[in-house]
Amino acid sequence: MILHEIETAQRINNALKTADTTKLIEIGSGAIQKTGPVFKKCFNNAPAIIIADSNTYKAAGKLVENSLKSGDIDLQKTFIMTDPDLYAEIKYIDQLVKLLSETNAIAIAVGSGTINDLTKLASYRCGRQYMSIATAGSVDGYTAFGASITERSFKQTFFCPAPMAVIADLDVIADAPLEMNAWGYADLLAKIPAGADWIIADAIGVEPIDKISWTLVQGPLRKLVSDPTGVKHKNHQALCFLMEGLIMSGLAMQQAQSSRPASGAEHQFSHLWDNQHHKHNGQTPSHGFKVAIGSLASLALYETLFDLWGDSTKIMLKDVHSYWKNFSDIEKEIHHKFPDPVEAMLVIEQSREKYIDFTDLEKRLIRVAEIWPELKGMLEQQLMGYLEFKTMLQQVDAPISPMNIGIELGRLKESYGLAQLIRKRYTILDFVKELGIFETCVNNIFNSEKYWKSETEQPGNR
Repeated sequence: MILHEIETAQRINNALKTADTTKLIEIGSGAIQKTGPVFKKCFNNAPAIIIADSNTYKAAGKLVENSLKSGDIDLQKTFIMTDPDLYAEIKYIDQLVKLLSETNAIAIAVGSGTINDLTKLASYRCGRQYMSIATAGSVDGYTAFGASITERSFKQTFFCPAPMAVIADLDVIADAPLEMNAWGYADLLAKIPAGADWIIADAIGVEPIDKISWTLVQGPLRKLVSDPTGVKHKNHQALCFLMEGLIMSGLAMQQAQSSRPASGAEHQFSHLWDNQHHKHNGQTPSHGFKVAIGSLASLALYETLFDLWGDSTKIMLKDVHSYWKNFSDIEKEIHHKFPDPVEAMLVIEQSREKYIDFTDLEKRLIRVAEIWPELKGMLEQQLMGYLEFKTMLQQVDAPISPMNIGIELGRLKESYGLAQLIRKRYTILDFVKELGIFETCVNNIFNSEKYWKSETEQPGNR
């Protein structure tokens, strides 16, 4: 093994000690050749079934078949999903459940986000575990608990365990389309503002930081994202660290049984646009690229808050009765902003879980005023500047303008308020809302030349 592969293996093996389900992870050049031995170690003499799509089968399916046959493993079938519009939708879960119910074979997901999530949930519903073969550094869900699946036009996370084993062959990852690894890089870089959101939630007593899962993600993060140019140019060390970071994020979610270690406000923008069925040039932008713009939106909000409040130890808090709404009024707002009644009820359920009344909000804001200088220092230490973050996205050819993914500025501005409503997770969006300065901060963002006001389509960025 090469030095960077050894370094990654050491950190991964330490992380596996905390994992709930995943027992074996192999990252390295030629790692796919270990598929047979790893499968046998995890599942003994069980038969196997490969699940892939047309592209992922070409990328790695034949190599997986060869390794299984060399290991004398009974490969009952290779099932290739050929729908050109394949995505993580509940109807495909039903299809795979039917397929798996006809056999006792263990599924091997050969693919990235969609194939992995579909196989994960279908395997769980059939009462068995599965194995994952990564074909691109595009997602952090390989080792995560739960599957992000669309049902009734609303993207939801369904409970299901992570895979027993994951193999990421760096030769396969390097051969993936360039933009797919950029998707994953943007998603990994997004853990920086996501971590800041968790710091706020912890500081005000909403959701304590889990030290184990925090360390898994945030501990090596700055090192793992330090070479965006290397990711773009398929440098194996950069790709190794990218895959490590994505897999570490999944292990952290697995350990915490929550996506909180890897997801904050930036993901809520992405989920919002998913639920709106947003398309750009006839295609749905990738999760990672939507998260890239969500991250920039989140960072702009942080910086605007810091500019507005500064370091003052005597924060002038507003009277909460002057701006805070009863939840019945929020319900009416949701019904107005989300015309579909089913979606509106799902959003109401999420918003209700994080709503607090006037008395509790007053108490919370007194606490915020007391800790603000210290909290601001922690957030600034965690965060990366908007312009630095933007530069790193540029270096990997990820989008840096909302218009790169077909989101006009007016729509992005409206998205701040909508994204705050759709999830129960407490983020910077909720924090600024509770301070009574949400509209001021958002207006300041869109009036500033630093952020979106003068953004135009950038050549060379999708």
